[in-house]
Parts: sequence; structure tokens; C-alpha cells
Amino acid sequence: MERLMSGDFDVKAKHSSEEALQKWRKLCGVVKNPKRRFRFTANLSKRYEAAAMRKTNQEKLRIAVLVSKAAFQFIQGVSPSDYNVPAEVKAAGFDICADELGSIVEGHDVKKLKIHGGVTGVSEKLCTSIVDGLTTTDSDLLNRRQEIYGINKFAESQPRSFWIFVWEALQDMTLMILGVCAFVSLIVGIATEGWLEGAHDGLGIVASILLVVFVTAISDYRQSLQFRDLDTEKKKIIIQVTRNGFRQKLSIYDLLPGDIVHLAIGDQVPADGLFVSGFSVLIDESSLPGESEPVMVNSENPFMLSGTKVQDGSCKMMIATVGMRTQWGKLMATLSEGGDDETPLQVKLNGVATIIGKIGLFFAVVTFAVLVQGLFSHKWQAGTYFRWSGDDALEILEYFAIAVTIVVVAVPEGLPLAVTLSLAFAMKKMMNDKALVRHLAACETMGSATTICSDKTGTLTTNHMTVVKSCICMEVKVVDQPTKAAKLVKLLLQSIFNNTGGEVVVNKDGKREILGTPTETALLEFGLSLGGDFQAERQAVKLVKVEPFNSTKKRMGVINSNGDIVPLDEESINLLKVTIDQFANEALRTLCIAYMELEGGFSPENPMPVSGYTCIGIVGIKDPVRPGVKESVALCRSAGITVRMVTGDNINTAKAIARECGILTDDGIAIEGPDFREKSLEELLQLVPKIQVMARSSPLDKHTLVKHLRTTFGEVVAVTGDGTNDAPALHEADIGLAMGIAGTEVAKESADVIILDDNFSTIVTVAKWGRSVYINIQKFVQFQLTVNVVALIVNFSSACLTGSAPLTAVQLLWVNMIMDTLGALAHATEPPNDELMKRSPVGRKGNFISSVMWRNILGQSLYQFMVIWHLQAKGKSLFSLDGPDSDLVLNTLIFNSFVFCQIFNEISSREMEEIDVFKGILDNYVFVAVIGGTVLSQIIIVEFLGTFANTAPLSFAQWFLSVFIGFLGMPIAAGLKKIPV
Repeated sequence: MERLMSGDFDVKAKHSSEEALQKWRKLCGVVKNPKRRFRFTANLSKRYEAAAMRKTNQEKLRIAVLVSKAAFQFIQGVSPSDYNVPAEVKAAGFDICADELGSIVEGHDVKKLKIHGGVTGVSEKLCTSIVDGLTTTDSDLLNRRQEIYGINKFAESQPRSFWIFVWEALQDMTLMILGVCAFVSLIVGIATEGWLEGAHDGLGIVASILLVVFVTAISDYRQSLQFRDLDTEKKKIIIQVTRNGFRQKLSIYDLLPGDIVHLAIGDQVPADGLFVSGFSVLIDESSLPGESEPVMVNSENPFMLSGTKVQDGSCKMMIATVGMRTQWGKLMATLSEGGDDETPLQVKLNGVATIIGKIGLFFAVVTFAVLVQGLFSHKWQAGTYFRWSGDDALEILEYFAIAVTIVVVAVPEGLPLAVTLSLAFAMKKMMNDKALVRHLAACETMGSATTICSDKTGTLTTNHMTVVKSCICMEVKVVDQPTKAAKLVKLLLQSIFNNTGGEVVVNKDGKREILGTPTETALLEFGLSLGGDFQAERQAVKLVKVEPFNSTKKRMGVINSNGDIVPLDEESINLLKVTIDQFANEALRTLCIAYMELEGGFSPENPMPVSGYTCIGIVGIKDPVRPGVKESVALCRSAGITVRMVTGDNINTAKAIARECGILTDDGIAIEGPDFREKSLEELLQLVPKIQVMARSSPLDKHTLVKHLRTTFGEVVAVTGDGTNDAPALHEADIGLAMGIAGTEVAKESADVIILDDNFSTIVTVAKWGRSVYINIQKFVQFQLTVNVVALIVNFSSACLTGSAPLTAVQLLWVNMIMDTLGALAHATEPPNDELMKRSPVGRKGNFISSVMWRNILGQSLYQFMVIWHLQAKGKSLFSLDGPDSDLVLNTLIFNSFVFCQIFNEISSREMEEIDVFKGILDNYVFVAVIGGTVLSQIIIVEFLGTFANTAPLSFAQWFLSVFIGFLGMPIAAGLKKIPV
């Protein structure tokens, strides 16, 4: 089976080629219900539309940018504007309309902007302040603002109602054919036998079809609601905004024109707007105008477009247009309809369904031919070859219905959908465990992970940083001790409070609040503890240039227009190095604070110096290891998953933390990024498998390590990342894990899973859920293929040897529902257990339908077939059945035994190798409800719906034997598990 599917039904978990996605679709010829089967696969035609729209938009924007640049060069004076404010805008209290704002920003119209008085003029016309932001105390003004300019939400497709899912379930070709059969059966039956007697068969099929349709629709509708909830979570982005004079966090959906938004490296621009102030701002506009080079945004080029990314720098921007008035909003409306790529398991199981479907179709045609040939032979022998009655027509119709129902049962249409059901359930539960899955495939791929490359800060540690030690004037001190270097405090505070991306603000409650990254927060707290005044220091100097920190430069710098000189003796360098090592060995993050006196001034266009600085001091920042990390690392090791730490910190700090977490062992290697870069390919082949810690690493080092692990060593790699520069590694990895708290929007967009609490233990939970998804789908496949094989062989062999089929169309439809929708529901909702993390990972090359599964499928199928066949051959004598109803009672007994075989096999399939299949069964209430509901329904069908289901009530002995035959499959299943494969 794996060989048949390899190549044709093989796609990657990430970045599959369009050719591969098209190829498997073309091979799926035998599909009962394309609408349902391909519901959770990518809509390639919609993607083409989105690509064409994006290309058109890029061309429009590129032309607008070129025109604005040309216009800017020729603007000498600005003529008065002929713009008239619409009456409704004027009445609402504003002096500029949304269309005018859109034409300024989207069209990069410098001339119009200047006519309106620049950014300050536009802010006044929007009734906002570029310092204090919007005032939201006046609710009437806020409502009028929303009415005039709209809200920052994109148009979404309407949620599908339950009845659409009912309609799609009815699109099943086999059910439609059976519906026609039922209609013909009703007409012929009523015409020949009257209403009461003649309508039974037809109404039985109709009732079965409706039951299948509604159960399927309910299941699919619940899935759609789960995916919709997850989609809503994916789109939640929180951003820093100034409103009412206070800095606060706000959802991007609450932004309005006039809002002042604070942006930093890695942030996504939340709406179209205008640059207010900032330094060194580079914007990646490749998502919209398609510019490959980043664009510098400043007061001369202040236009910022929604959906673009901040590649460097930080700034304040004023929102101009929101929602569907932005180009990004128009593009997103089309992009969202393309859907996610299908997962490898979905494609693989589509392959299984297609292959078995073709086999089932062949057997169905042969079965129909054999049954019809038997009827013709009987009529030939009876001499009634040329005399046909309504009963004969009904018999042929029943044969045809049986053949169609064999296709219904034989084509495992539920296999690909079981993947989606299991993934939807897992994604919902993972959300509760603080992991947001952005791509379906990540769930199943994480179950195969063999390596996790984890960041240190915030993932293995708490990310609650505090300066605990400092070395100033060659004197190492614990921070709570008073410093004698009073004359240095002024210079130190100036360095800390100016050279930061953080802020000290007063919140709405009047309390002091520190904003910024954990490192910035720790330094600002240190500055405040020294008696510093953040606002006073910031107002005392003028910043000429700011070069924000990023993981490539590993430094941040500002240029001040004043400062004092305090020299540092060069003989102390060795002492400083010893101090750095001492701090690092105590697992402290070390930072050097330095300055340089620039004589002769400084131009903002010039690059900042990289050497020649005078050291003010060194600080040691404590970031404790998260509780439970050591246990989680040990759990990964027992599960065959190697954990590697990749960090930008000092190697001694990294080693100290890695040992504390249990990552660095005696036979492991810790290496620095610069050394790793210089290794030859031959050296890397020996080195990479042993690397447990990589310190002082750049994003490129992380990317190189991941690439080698994946391609050279065949590992399935999960990688964590939080910065903009981590995006290539997250993209390269099999599973990219972005941090929800510390992570930038660029990192989150490149990731497959967002770890909402930034905790390493959550990553281990994701791995456990990934394994659970994989195993649950394997269980369901094992269960369903067993039913497929037995139902197919029983009806085919019976038709060939006896000229009749023991299982009728209605009965087969009921069996199909047990094994398809209900079976998927029972197995897909099985929660993970700790035993999953005691197995070796599947890895990259493991077969999905394993030898263990084939052993269980074939062994169980053989038992069921032998029992059913024996009942068919010897059942009448065994139970002393005679009289006109003997065939009906025997067929009911066969049907009942067959159903109970499936019920007990469903329980046996909970474990593919373990004997104890009842462990934890009560924890899965869905499984218990499915089994209980199936047993109750079976009793009702046999005892009370005989007229419609072609069954007869059974005696206690017959019921006991039916249940016992089914139960006997469990010890047989246990015995099969003892057979080594």
C-alpha cells in the first residue's frame, strides 16, 4: 500500500509544490462526494485569483510610488486645494473624509498631504493629537468616527449554516443512486403489493440515507465551528497604542483613524497610516507593492501600508484608513478563500481511499453481475425466462442497491475526513493547553519530531529579568548595595534611559508602568532603583540617531547631543573579562554599557562607530529557569527527542542554564556561533549530531543547523523563534514554533504553531498531542479497513457461492455509519496519555500503515470472515431454523454478529500493541457514548425496525451468541498482538 501511494500521494508538510498538489487530485477518480472529501483541501483556483489580484495591486502601488517620488522632486509651492469636505463628515466634526485619506496614503500623494498641512494638519482634521492620541471619553464622537471611517476589520465569508452541510452530505453519488433505487422500489412495491407491504424496502433505504446524512452533517458542522474559533484566535494581534494620553495595549480590530500606534522591529503595520516620529525605520513591503528591497520611512516618505512589516527601527504612526478601505483588506478577502494546504496524512489517506475504492467498485460490479446471472439462471431453469413480474424487477433493484452499497462500504471515504476530525479536536484542546496551531499539518508532523531546537530566554527561562549584579569602577556589587560611584550615576542613568526601546509611563490607574522587552525592563528598573527619573533624562537630551537592537548586530546605540567624559583604564580589561565569565557561570545574562564622546558633531546619515567606546560598567541579569523545564527535557529524552539549546547569550551563561535544564550532558558539545560557521562540511558531519548548545549564535547559524539536521541527518526538526530574523529558521524547520508573548508578528507569521505562554513545557505538550493525533488516525484506519475487508469479502463470496447477499442495503448503510462517522468520532477524540512519550518517534521515513496494523487487520478480518461464513453455511442446522422465516432470521443473526464484531473490534483498536484496551476508556466520554449509542441503536433496529431493516426479532440464545461472537474477537485481537512483526 505504501509503495502504491509513494510519489503519487506524497506531499510535504510545508511548502508543497503546486505540481504535487495537482497530481494527487487528478488521481482521485473514485470519489463518492467530492464536496465533502475535498472540503479541507486547498482551493487552488481561488489561490490563482488571489495571486492575479496581488499582481495587479502591486503594479498599481508601484506606479503610485513612482509618481509620488517624481511629484516630490517638482513641488516648489503648493497651490490651494479644491478639496471640499463632504457635509456628513463636517457634521460629524471632522475635516477630511476616508476616501481623501485613502488617496493620500495608498497613492503616496505627497502633494495632497502637504495641502492638508502634513501629518500634523491631517491629525487636526481627524480631531486627534500626535502626542496624546485619540480621546475616547466622548462616546458620541467615537461612534461618529466609526460611522464615518469604518472599523479595522476585514470582510469575511459568511459562516455556513447547518443546512448547507446537510445539502453537501446529500451530494454523495452512492446515496443519490440509492435514493433513486428507493424511489423506484416504492413505486414498484406499492403498485404490486399495495401501500403497507410494498413501501417497506423503499422507506427503509430512505430512512437509512437520512440518518447517514444528518449524522454526517452534524459531525461536519461541529468541525467547521471548531475551525472558525481557531481562525478567530489566529487573527488576534495586540499592539501598543497611545489613547487619552496613556500608552496601552489594544487589539488591532479596535483601531480607528487618528490612533497613534507604536511599532518596533518585527511588528506588522496594522492599518494604512502616516509616520509621526521614529528612527531608522525600514519597512518590508514585499507583501503588497512587491518591492524586494526594504523601504526607508521617515518624514519625507511617511506612507505606511497595512500588512507590511517593520524590518528595522521603531516609530510612532497615525492610523489613516482601516479595514476594507486598505489594500491589505481587499487582498485578504480573496486570500482567505484559498485555504491551507492539505496535510500529508490527508493526502495519504485519500490515496488509500482511492485504491480501495477502485477495488470495491470492481467487486461491486462483479457482485451485481453474479446476482443477476443467478436470477437469469433460475428463470431459465423454471422456464419463465420471458415472463417478468414486479417481484423480479424489485429483486434486480435490490441486487443493484446491494452493489451500490458495497461501494458505499468499500470506499473508505471517511479516512481523509477522520484526519481533519482528529486535527480539529486536537487543535481545540491544544488551544486550552496554550498552543495555537496555525497550520493543520503541524499537528501531525509534531508527532514525528526527533529534534527540538529551543531558544533559551523566555522559553527555558521565565523571561522575568532582574539586574542582580553590576561591575562599575572595577567594583562588583550586588544591586541592592549602595554604590560609591556617585559621579558615574548620572552618566549611567543617561545611558540606560536613552539607549532603550522601552518606556516608563504612568498608566490609567496613575501607577508607574515599565514597557519594553524583558531585558529593557530589567535595565530600566535598575536605573529607577538608582534614583533616576526617566522622563527628565529623556527631555534633557536630544536624540540624533537611534540604532535599535537586533539579533544580527547584538547591540543598540543612540547618539546624544551632550554628555560627560569619564575615562576607563585599559589595564582593567582582563578584570572585566574575568567578571563577565564569573557572571556568566552564575547563569547571568551579561551586558556592557559603554559610550563614546563624538567630537565635531554627528550626521544622522553616518553609520554608528563599532569600536573606540569607553566602558561605563557591566551588569548581570538574572533570568531563572522555568519550573518543570528539567522534567520536560527528561520526558523528551525518554521519548527519543533530542533537545538542543540555540541562544545568542554568552557560552558560559548558556552552558550553566543548559546543565540546569538537563540539556547539556557529559558527551554533548557546546559551541559558539562564530566557531560553528568556520567548520568544513566534513567537520560538521561529525559535529552536528553531538551539538547540544550553540551560544552567541546568529539567525543564520540557527538556519544552517536546522538545514543540516533535516537534510543531512534526516531528522524531523521543531524550532522555536521569537525575533524577525528567526523567520528563515522557522520557515526551514519541519515545525516552526513562535513565542506568543515575546515573539514578533513576523516570527508568528512564519511559524506553524504559536506557544502562547512561551513555555518549553507547552512545546512538549504539542509533541504529545501530535503523537496522539497520529496514533488516533492509525487506530481508526485499522478499524475501518477491517470493516472494509470483511464487508467486501462476505457479500462478494456469498453472492458468488449462494446467489444472494446476507447483508441488505439498509444494513450495509448502518454498518457504514458505524465505521465511518461514528468510528472516526470515537477514535479521533481519544486524549493523549503519558505512555505516548515512552515510544520512539516515527521520524521521517516511518510507514503510516505499519506492519503491526496489517497484522491486526488481516488477523481480525480472517476471524470475522470465518465466523460469518460458518454462520451462513451451518447457521440453520446450528440453531434448528426452519420454516418460511428461517432465511430472514439467519440473515439477522449474521447481521447482528457482524455489527457486534465491529463494536468489540472498535474497543480492541484503542491499542494497537497493548493488551489492556480498557485503560482510560472512561476518560473519553465520546468513545463511551458512541459505543453505547451503537449498541442501543442495534437493539432497536433488530427488535423493532424489522420491516424496514429486513430483520427479525432474535431469541435470548441468539442474542447471546451474536454478542459472544463479537466479544471473542477481543481475545483473538490480544493474541494477535503477541505475534511479533
